Amino acid sequence: MKRTMFAMVCVVLLAAACDAREIRAHLDTEHLPVYLHDRGTGVPISMFGTYVQKGQLIVYPYFEYYRDSNFEYAPNELGRTEDRDYRGDYVGYEWLLFVGFGVSERLALEFEAAVIQAELETASEDRSGLPPRIEESGIGDIEGQLRWRWAAETADRPEVFSYFETVLPTQEKGSLIGTTDWEFQLGSGVIRGFSWGTVTGRAAVEYDRAEDVFEIGEYAVEYLKRLSPMWRVFGSVEGSGDEVELITEAQWHLFKNAFLKLNNAFGLTSKAPDWAPEVGLLLSF
Repeated sequence: MKRTMFAMVCVVLLAAACDAREIRAHLDTEHLPVYLHDRGTGVPISMFGTYVQKGQLIVYPYFEYYRDSNFEYAPNELGRTEDRDYRGDYVGYEWLLFVGFGVSERLALEFEAAVIQAELETASEDRSGLPPRIEESGIGDIEGQLRWRWAAETADRPEVFSYFETVLPTQEKGSLIGTTDWEFQLGSGVIRGFSWGTVTGRAAVEYDRAEDVFEIGEYAVEYLKRLSPMWRVFGSVEGSGDEVELITEAQWHLFKNAFLKLNNAFGLTSKAPDWAPEVGLLLSF
């Protein structure tokens, strides 16, 4: 098994080395204005540091792991009656498929679906009747987005974009995984490229039909830098309510139409997951 894995890694590295010239030619952005050197001319999508061109199809299968030793839950959210917050130990394994398509130079569409396995060790002081360990697996979040570019970046102004997200209900009320009712999010952002990197700021409002409330959705400040035609790095501080994370990512272009995404998220506040690494291969057609 180890020899097989080693051989597969060697084949990938050899193929990437042989394809290096073609990658450089395909991903070279030096002919573009300096503010587009890091990202090119595509519409920004929700995958970190990724942009889609008109007519381009993106397929991204990936895996994500979650670890949170201070996971906040309330028994009434898991089928009991007690409305009190506790902190438990949560572990999740998620397999996801993301698909994006550039409809035009202004419009992009997205779809994402997940399968997840999760475990929660409830708090020792929890007397609500929940078992000490809860394990669930099945369909996770299923969501779609519409992305719209209002104005492309120029030498004098930043790029302005908006997005609308819908999350479908996939589980019954009281489930540890998935979404139990419709959720909607509307957000906007700006992008500005510099010689030292590209900065994006975005914020959204969301509506949760289960709670029947509008509240602040995701907000983030992001940084993207192309180090070479084969490597880009990404960093972000992203939050939702009082959950704030530091996110880092390296993107390695193995072939001209594929790159490996190596991502890590670290919780900056107590309600955010402690650690959430992600790995996947993004393919474009």
